Amino acid sequence: MSMTAALVWLIVGLVLMMAEVLSGDFVLIMLGVAALFGAGGAALTDNVVVEVAVFAVVSVALLVLGRPALKRRFLGGPGTRTNTDALIGARAVVISTVDAESGGRIKLAGDVWSARSLSEGHSLEPGTTVTVVEISGATAVVAAEP
Repeated sequence: MSMTAALVWLIVGLVLMMAEVLSGDFVLIMLGVAALFGAGGAALTDNVVVEVAVFAVVSVALLVLGRPALKRRFLGGPGTRTNTDALIGARAVVISTVDAESGGRIKLAGDVWSARSLSEGHSLEPGTTVTVVEISGATAVVAAEP
């Protein structure tokens, strides 16, 4: 009898974990893992109350403790910058004189960008290493490295 119950818990757990692929909300995977623990409880005992209690305790623990950590890790991704945000703080090399008024050109991440200096009245000569402070449209705002 317990092997049949364990098989049912196992099937339910696997179905829930496969359904998680469609939802992507980290709820069904938690319930699926809890159902696998319920299968373990069913394999060890013939007591339905123990099986359900194991499932309930593991479900609540995973939903309360595991799910928030997984969401932060996979969905929130602290500090993952993309596009032009990823260029801020990057180093570049001045190709043609850069100033605050007329701008100039820099080599940034393998590409040539138009640039202007952060400091007014201060020009940056070719070969100078600069740091990207901001991206304004298609222009990099740069400052000389200390």
